[in-house]
Amino acid sequence: MAQYTAFTVELADKIAHVQINRPEKINSMNAAFWSEIIEIFQWVDDTDEVRVVVLSGAGKHFSSGIDLMMLAGVANELGTDVGRNARLLRRKILALQSSFNAVDQCRKPVLAAVQGYCLGGAIDLIAACDMRYAAEDAQFSIKEIDIGMAADVGTLQRLPRIIGDGMLRELAYTGRSFGAEEARGMGLVNRIYSDAASLLDGVMGIAREIAAKSPLAITGTKEMISYMRDHRIDDGLEYVATWNAAMLQSTDLRVAMAAHMSKQKPEFLD
Repeated sequence: MAQYTAFTVELADKIAHVQINRPEKINSMNAAFWSEIIEIFQWVDDTDEVRVVVLSGAGKHFSSGIDLMMLAGVANELGTDVGRNARLLRRKILALQSSFNAVDQCRKPVLAAVQGYCLGGAIDLIAACDMRYAAEDAQFSIKEIDIGMAADVGTLQRLPRIIGDGMLRELAYTGRSFGAEEARGMGLVNRIYSDAASLLDGVMGIAREIAAKSPLAITGTKEMISYMRDHRIDDGLEYVATWNAAMLQSTDLRVAMAAHMSKQKPEFLD
C-alpha cells in the first residue's frame, strides 16, 4: 500500500480506514491532501477487497478546511491580466472539485466520522460521503462566507439534497457554527457518539455490517441512489431493470438465499 503525507490508509476486515493525518495543523487541507485523496479513492475503486471506506481525522479535530497557506500560494500566482487570472483560478477550482468528486463517485460506501472542528472545505468533503456520524464535541461551519467567497467545491451543490434548501441557505449565508445535535436534527449526521473513541468504534461497526453484505448488491444500491439525484423516477426504474438484468445472475443471490434459509452468515466473494 502506498504511503501518503496528508493521510494514513489501513485495510482490515474489508474496510479501508482513510484518515487525514495532519493533526498539528488541525488536519487542514494542503496541496498534498488534494492530490492524494484522488489517488487513494482510485485505489479504493480498483481494489475489490475494499468494500467500505471510513473517513476520519487524526487528533482532536476532523479538519479545519483548506490550508490558508495554500490559498496564499494561489494568490501569489495571479498577475495583472484579468482574463488569464480567471483562467488560472477556474482551472484550480475545477482541480479541487475533482478531489471530492473522487469521493462522491467512489462505487464503495464512504462513512465520515467527525469529531471537533469540521469547517469550510471539510463540509464539502463530508457532503461527498454516503453517511456522516459525529462525536458530541463536533462543530460545523460553512466558513467560506467569512473569508469573502462562496463555497466552491461541493457544499452548495450537495447539501441541499441532504439538509434541504432553506437550512443550507441559512448556514451558507451566515457561516454560523452549529453542533452535533443540530446537525443530527437537520439530517447532516445520522448518529452522535459520546466521544471520538466511541465514534470510531461505532462507525467501524456500521462499516463491518455493510462489508458483510454482497459487494455487488451494495455497489448497485449506491449506483441507483446516486443516479436518482438528477433523473426522473421512470428513468431510474428503467436503469435498475437493466442493471439487475445482469446482476441478478450473480452467485451472490444464491449465497444470500442459502445463508438465510440455513440461518448462517453468508460469505461473498470480493
